[in-house]
Amino acid sequence: MYFQNGKSFLTNMKRIKPAEGNKTFCMAPWVHTYLSPQMERRLCCASLEESTNFKQYIDKHTPKGKSDVLNLPTLNEHWNSKYMQSVRKSLMAGKEIPQCETCNHKLLNAQVYRQHFNRMYASQIDEAFEKTDDTGYTNMQVTSFDYRFSNLCNFSCRMCGDMLSSTWEAENKKYGKGDYENRIWGRKDIKEKLQKFHDQQVVKEFTEAIEEKRIKEFYWCGGEPLMWKIHWTAMQRVIELGYADRVFARYNSNMSRIDFYGKNLFDDCLVNFQDWQINASIDATGEIGEYIRTGLKYDEWLTNIKYARKFVKHPRQLQLDLTVTLPGLFDLENMYNLSKELRVPLLCKKVFSFSSDVLLSPLCLPRDILNDIVTNVQNKITDKPNVFNLAFFEGLKDLKAHPTNEEKYGEEEYKKGLKEGKKHLEYLDKIRGTDITKIFKANERVLEWWTNI
Repeated sequence: MYFQNGKSFLTNMKRIKPAEGNKTFCMAPWVHTYLSPQMERRLCCASLEESTNFKQYIDKHTPKGKSDVLNLPTLNEHWNSKYMQSVRKSLMAGKEIPQCETCNHKLLNAQVYRQHFNRMYASQIDEAFEKTDDTGYTNMQVTSFDYRFSNLCNFSCRMCGDMLSSTWEAENKKYGKGDYENRIWGRKDIKEKLQKFHDQQVVKEFTEAIEEKRIKEFYWCGGEPLMWKIHWTAMQRVIELGYADRVFARYNSNMSRIDFYGKNLFDDCLVNFQDWQINASIDATGEIGEYIRTGLKYDEWLTNIKYARKFVKHPRQLQLDLTVTLPGLFDLENMYNLSKELRVPLLCKKVFSFSSDVLLSPLCLPRDILNDIVTNVQNKITDKPNVFNLAFFEGLKDLKAHPTNEEKYGEEEYKKGLKEGKKHLEYLDKIRGTDITKIFKANERVLEWWTNI
């Protein structure tokens, strides 16, 4: 039975709740909405679905149709669209859908995003089934927002790109890279259309949800969300409306600064909220960390983390968000020790790619070399699993279990990808005045492998 407009209706659609064995069900399509900096709507930040406008940073699919024809639906138009209805029907029936491949097959990490939504909204799972009809239409409203209002960011991390970083975009334009006329979203006329949609529609629907006191969760991720003025105005407005004590504020931030627009993230903002969580992006300590995340000043970052640590009441509130990269492999032990010293949990995901030329991924290494590096780190850590290190331990195991690029793509495509990837990394080293071989000198086998590509 489901309920619509206060009336009950019989249903014949197959429905399996998580408690009944549905392992693919996720609450996101009933409570959550995502919008990319290019104004494209998706199930969540990790979903893999065919682009309506532009190829997304984690998407293996290419855009369809005319690339200069924009599909920019409002939230209301999107929420109960035929697409969203079909997703809900499939998830309620326990079907595995390709959009959820990142979680289904643990492409990024061992701890999947689905778990977050099903834990946080566990009390509403029955409601989701009751308020969704046979078509997949639901009366439930969005209460969790992940709106990437822009790609504004002060870093140009090597595993990122211009879609999520304005600094990357500026660098590409300076050196004549990016091919923005063919990639469309960077074209001046398209940018103007996107900005108009952002100003007239996106901000409006986001503000309406705040004013209606519908917000249960903010997920602030960028770009660098602390640089956005709308972050500060939205958080302040929730405080003014008197329901910050019912809102969970979640962040992915580079934590390069915690003061913007005359306000401090902790003193003036988060102390007012029911709960919060900050995943502080950091992939290595010291010089290696600064190499991976161009723009990072490690000592300043560490100062900000230590300040944030003073406000932590639960280990989950502040976590080091480690993305394992090829150069970052050589600093894993230091990252573990940093987490231990700070008493801050260490998350762990890997750079994953849908092509063989992404050499920032540790999976680009030959299997024997990768396993030896990971095993060496594992052998140096004698601590037992706990809340602070469990994700890291699982991440190391995943690196040894996940197919390498060579295993996934075959020898011929793998070797071709290596040459293309090396060319790209050497280009970045040249324009940024860095040298990745200085990091590789710590391991003779890796240096030899790199030299012989």
